Amino acid sequence: MIADYGDGWNLVDVKASYAAFLGGSDAVPVLRHRGSIPDAKAIVETASAKAGASVDLVAIDMPLSMAPIVNRRTSDNMISAAYGSRHASTHTPSAARPGRLSDELRVGLDAVGYPLAVSAFGGQALIEVYAHPELMELTNADRRLPYKQSRIGKYWPDLVAGMRRHRLLEVWAEIIQQLDAEIKGVAAALSLPSVDARVYELKAFEYALDAVVCAWVGACALDGKAKPFGDRESAIWVPALR
Repeated sequence: MIADYGDGWNLVDVKASYAAFLGGSDAVPVLRHRGSIPDAKAIVETASAKAGASVDLVAIDMPLSMAPIVNRRTSDNMISAAYGSRHASTHTPSAARPGRLSDELRVGLDAVGYPLAVSAFGGQALIEVYAHPELMELTNADRRLPYKQSRIGKYWPDLVAGMRRHRLLEVWAEIIQQLDAEIKGVAAALSLPSVDARVYELKAFEYALDAVVCAWVGACALDGKAKPFGDRESAIWVPALR
């Protein structure tokens, strides 16, 4: 979560899961972050309390649509056409994935004042983001960044496990440096895990990093520096910095 109090964008809070974000300052720390059904109203209310202001925009890295998602959408095809040559095509969504979670979250956020934005918007809104093209725009990379913990064996098949982790941490450090230049406090909040961290600890860090990327894209959209790829049913927002 980020906020601009008149001095540029600042990181207010970042957590690796909904449960951790919704927990108060006296809550028991979450050791292993697990997926959960998000409560749209609780998320917005908690964010408003932490920021000390109303929430203007919610950005989510998940396929969202006005219509039931059963296959590839126009937004998926447009992103793939624009970024596929740079290895950042979208995955094909289906009725099972993201399934009901996407519909329920979109409806829940709409009910509390955050309708899905598929074009220019002037009030509170919900937008869909997709990290790979956005990270490429952030870092001015020629192809998608190898930043997913679960894929390090495919990224660097010729390296031993320890060196793969070193490479992953180098990529994460680059992303954090770029995000910190856009949002104050990112580097201080996202201290890199150790190279011998447990897999679930690395994954939790990746989730937190993805959350900050979502927030940055939301800031770009609010500042008029992002464009939607899609149609009247769905749109994926990508920063337009160059």
